[in-house]
Amino acid sequence: MCLAVPGCIESIDCTDPLMPLAIVRFGGVRKEVNLAYVPEAEAADYVLVHVGFALSRLDPAEANRIFALLDSLADNEASPAASSPRVGDD
Repeated sequence: MCLAVPGCIESIDCTDPLMPLAIVRFGGVRKEVNLAYVPEAEAADYVLVHVGFALSRLDPAEANRIFALLDSLADNEASPAASSPRVGDD
């Protein structure tokens, strides 16, 4: 089974037009992500990321629904993963 995780694009680097990269925030973690599959993505967009590639854009309501689902899977509220970010928490 594969897992794709939602994240928010903080910045985009299009220096190489064949491999646009973005810094994407996943809660408190920031990772570099390839935007080749979603070249229309912009800063502040939510994207679904799998193995370093953004696969699709998400609207904020869908991102919040996924964050809520991930929260419900957390073992307990004391766990660091128990609290996912919400759209507008920035």
